[in-house]
Amino acid sequence: MSSTAGLVIPCKAAVAWEAGKPLVIEEVEVAPPQTLEVRVKIKYTTLCRTDFYFWEAKGSTATQLFPRIFGHEAAGIVESIGEGVTDFQVGDHVLPVFTGECGECRHCKSEESNMCNLLRMNPYRGVMLNDGKSRFSLNGNPVNHFIGTSTFSEYTVVHSGCLVKINPKAPLDKACILSCGVSTGLGATLNVAKPKKGSTVAVFGLGAVGLAAAEGARIAGASRIIGIGRNPSKFEEAKKFGVTDFVNPKDHDRPVQEVIKEMTDGGVDRSIECTGNVDVMISAFECVHDGWGVAVLCGVPSKDAVFMTKPINLLNERTLKGTFFGNYKPKSDLPSVVDMYMNQELDLDKFITHRVSFSEINKAFELMQKGEGLRCIISMED
Repeated sequence: MSSTAGLVIPCKAAVAWEAGKPLVIEEVEVAPPQTLEVRVKIKYTTLCRTDFYFWEAKGSTATQLFPRIFGHEAAGIVESIGEGVTDFQVGDHVLPVFTGECGECRHCKSEESNMCNLLRMNPYRGVMLNDGKSRFSLNGNPVNHFIGTSTFSEYTVVHSGCLVKINPKAPLDKACILSCGVSTGLGATLNVAKPKKGSTVAVFGLGAVGLAAAEGARIAGASRIIGIGRNPSKFEEAKKFGVTDFVNPKDHDRPVQEVIKEMTDGGVDRSIECTGNVDVMISAFECVHDGWGVAVLCGVPSKDAVFMTKPINLLNERTLKGTFFGNYKPKSDLPSVVDMYMNQELDLDKFITHRVSFSEINKAFELMQKGEGLRCIISMED
């Protein structure tokens, strides 16, 4: 066991005290892991749109759990393990993941689902499942967790079902981006849309998730990948991910799905929607070819949003699917995605556009606020 096993560890964490206000680097105390928990030394983390959304907390007041330690795209090393943990050892290289795999529920036992009943993402809970308490404290007061990961801390405690052991040779500053957005987009294409070699694919939204979906289409051998977005400056970057055409809806006086259908002799074979905008979702569905077209939705809309289309679109043998985390079961599937990178089948470097030290974490938020870059790697030790 490590020399710190069973002890409270004081360390630095970036604490969000109020919605939308800069994070503050504080010295917090991290309690030892309890039953089925693992304490992890975070080496690298990054900022995802989900962190940003709940940090802004512009939605339901139920999201406003402050003070809070955000962060969920990260990589680290196991420092110590709690009682009952048998699949990790001190020193293992791991990815904390916002959704888990208990291995026992109907979802985990199903080959068709990755939506674990026990460990599914829950942004409204700020404590650990085991005892309903936080493992973080500051001046004796608890600090809320975020979706079971809280990686904006030098040490964090994670349920063992939300932790993925990976190849120790994989560079942690690259592998960390596979614990959320990139895997979501990649899996939406490879696991759900499943384009055939030579097919046409439309990708709506050219952020990190959308470009990961395009990367999946490139890996699958698509002959034409059409990127749809409102920022033409993103097209040059999108070419690195296999995008061959760019369509800006603002350039046309008719629905963009009609433009795409005209470009592709009746519609694309597959489409992937990565924005969460309901109107875009409708366009993504209505632009696929009848008879065999498949549209996959992976953007997250507001909970009250309503999707409307004509039923004849379904009767004409178009398929509409949704996906959560690209249909990857974290513990079972993510190690193979890391191996794709190690085998040079998947290029992660082009997703990484910025790097900052932990003390500069607020710069990552500023970059996302300005819509600049894809992923900003935050080094916990710089």
